[in-house]
Amino acid sequence: MLKKIEDIIAQIEPADKTWVEKAQARTFQLVMPPRALGRLHEIAEKMCGIRRTLTPCTDKKAVLVMAGDHGVVEEGISAYPQEVTAAMVHTFLNQGAGINAISRRVDAEVWVVDMGIIPDVEPKDMKTAKRLMLRKVARGTANFSRGPAMTRKQAIEAIFTGFDLASELFRQDMDLIGTGDMGIGNTTPAAAIGTVVTGESIEKMVGPGTGVSDQGLNRKREVIRKGIEVNRPDPHDGIDILTKVGGFEIGGIAGIVLAGAFHKRPVVIDGFISTAGALVAYSICPKVTDYLIAGHRSEEPGHGAMLSYLQLEPILDLGMRLGEGTGAALAMGVIDAAVSVFRDVFTFSEAGVPNKD
Repeated sequence: MLKKIEDIIAQIEPADKTWVEKAQARTFQLVMPPRALGRLHEIAEKMCGIRRTLTPCTDKKAVLVMAGDHGVVEEGISAYPQEVTAAMVHTFLNQGAGINAISRRVDAEVWVVDMGIIPDVEPKDMKTAKRLMLRKVARGTANFSRGPAMTRKQAIEAIFTGFDLASELFRQDMDLIGTGDMGIGNTTPAAAIGTVVTGESIEKMVGPGTGVSDQGLNRKREVIRKGIEVNRPDPHDGIDILTKVGGFEIGGIAGIVLAGAFHKRPVVIDGFISTAGALVAYSICPKVTDYLIAGHRSEEPGHGAMLSYLQLEPILDLGMRLGEGTGAALAMGVIDAAVSVFRDVFTFSEAGVPNKD
């Protein structure tokens, strides 16, 4: 049984470039002009490198929506009240949210994890009550503008929770996991993490989140600036960053990312919050990016800088900023198509079509 983050890191290997090269050779033989389907070929080839095969599969898909509350909300950084976090968890389980609608289209399961919601969620009367996993680290984080968001022990617990849940799904032969989030105020810790890890300015990293006013945006930036000054997170220590300015659901997402790399399975990250989790995981083990697929580019201004830092090119850019895993789920349809092209399109020889000289 893995008991330390170091035990996970020690068993993470880079994706296999040999399989990527084999996949590129097959792509060149497909009955079409060279690389005529653009980035679909790159996506399929990355899947081959991750899975070490020329027959990657995307049949079984799931989105893990990690939910948690944030003490920094008391600083007035969100347009919505904190009660919305638990209310939206109910909506997810009753299959009425954006993530449910999109996941149905791509045949992905939606699992919801209580990583640290303040109230208890009672799932018994909900349509998909069995898809709720209660893993509460604590009832919301502390206000990171006045001190650490959590203890280091809690940060490690959050990471291991995400790791263990994703690992269990992978052991059940899940081919593809997407990350999702729910937590009123969580663009604030995500922006703080982005600022610390990438070194970008707070002004570039921080956006309106759920739609705060210009006055609220300035307040949000000052809260993040104060939180970083008070806590002084170590930009080279992902656990310290999560401890000082993070969130329980962000730690859970970092754990999912580590699980993907550990089990050699692809993880599709959603938007701003999920990418903050990916940054934490990257700070712990940079090899994780070999196993990451960026679902989309969020409207949050700092998201592009986060993706650039991780050297990830998003599949979609549709002006989305909902979170929940919606961008990851939508991108799964494109990944499905990419793998289908790679596996099902004939080569020139199979089709009996003359190739160019």
